[in-house]
Amino acid sequence: MKKNEYIFASERLGFRAWRKDDLEEFAKLNSDKEVMEHFPKTLSKKEVKELIEKLQQHFATNGYTYYATEILETKEFIGMIGLAFQEYKTKFTPAIDIGWRLKRNAWGKGYATEGAKRCIEYAFNELGIMKIISVCTIKNNKSENVMKKIGMTKKGEFNHPELRNYPEYEKHFCYEIIKK
Repeated sequence: MKKNEYIFASERLGFRAWRKDDLEEFAKLNSDKEVMEHFPKTLSKKEVKELIEKLQQHFATNGYTYYATEILETKEFIGMIGLAFQEYKTKFTPAIDIGWRLKRNAWGKGYATEGAKRCIEYAFNELGIMKIISVCTIKNNKSENVMKKIGMTKKGEFNHPELRNYPEYEKHFCYEIIKK
């Protein structure tokens, strides 16, 4: 894949596969306490390297992932927006999840909403996916607002089974959108 070859794009964003040279920028993003406010901890560089490898493997297996996301005009890497198959045990899973994690200087510009809308369109029209969920901690108002803006409907609350050891992060909302 060429340096900035996108799998698909929105008006302002390009969505692509992960590369080794994403490690430095993605590590900075995942070590930012504000970005990771709704997660139990920030991630070390080693953990981010493992995450990128996991995302690459997910793409190879499923044909989609939480994509590396760039601003088309500048080629600036701003984080990830995309899809992932989730099979942790809840009444909402297994399911395909849409999620996003953007660096702070990309906040407040509509990138998460624009990117998530385009990922849903791609999932429904190109990948043949019929239903997508999204989850966030009940305190994550910004992500919940994105879920509402992209046309998702609240399905309920649940205790995230992977966060049992972190009670302050365990309670989540689940939203969904179904192809019409």
